[in-house]
Amino acid sequence: MARILVIEDEPDMREGLRYNLEFEGHEVVLTGDGYAGLEAARGAKADIILLDLMLPGLGGLEVVKRLRQDGVRTPVVILTARGQENDKVQGLEMGADDYVTKPFSVRELMARIDAVLRRVNGRPESEVPPRFTFGDITIDFERRTVTRDGKPIALSFKEFEIMRFFVRRQGQIISRDELLDQVWGYPGNAIPNTRTVDTHIAKLRKKLEGDGGGQHIRTVHKIGYRFMPEGE
Repeated sequence: MARILVIEDEPDMREGLRYNLEFEGHEVVLTGDGYAGLEAARGAKADIILLDLMLPGLGGLEVVKRLRQDGVRTPVVILTARGQENDKVQGLEMGADDYVTKPFSVRELMARIDAVLRRVNGRPESEVPPRFTFGDITIDFERRTVTRDGKPIALSFKEFEIMRFFVRRQGQIISRDELLDQVWGYPGNAIPNTRTVDTHIAKLRKKLEGDGGGQHIRTVHKIGYRFMPEGE
């Protein structure tokens, strides 16, 4: 059983989510606008958040942004309407863990919730040191900050989680499917596909290593990637 915070302004949708989630044995906390949802997310000790993007007062994207800026790492599944493709992408970049497009089936929603909870609950945080340095990069996993030559670098939530996984598996070859499974919570044959991984890695590599990157985050042809803290 999980404690699930639902931030949804449509009364029928909100009550429908409550009914189905409680039927599955979950504890549910409901809020109907962005500001109330943000405060609840900060203090409700939820295991997962279901967040509508179209909210009165404070939009869902801003809720995600503020939560991650505050260091709140509770998994977020965003609920979007059809045609909000850009909002989906922005939500994931800001730190949301998954999305479901309305209208969705109860079975699909439960599967997404279960996948995110399995990923989060199965992540062994003890294997990652509080601070990790390689080259001129320093990562503070407790404060969720990254610096290069002492200057701050802004990583998206997913980019930070990729680095967490790389540090756990440094020196090992990691397939794209494994990254999808461990960082996104998807099996390798599910959406999003492996191009999503490549796009995130390309952005991450440029931020950490510049245009000539590849010394530490190396591409393994036809397989995936290998993180080499010591470089050559």
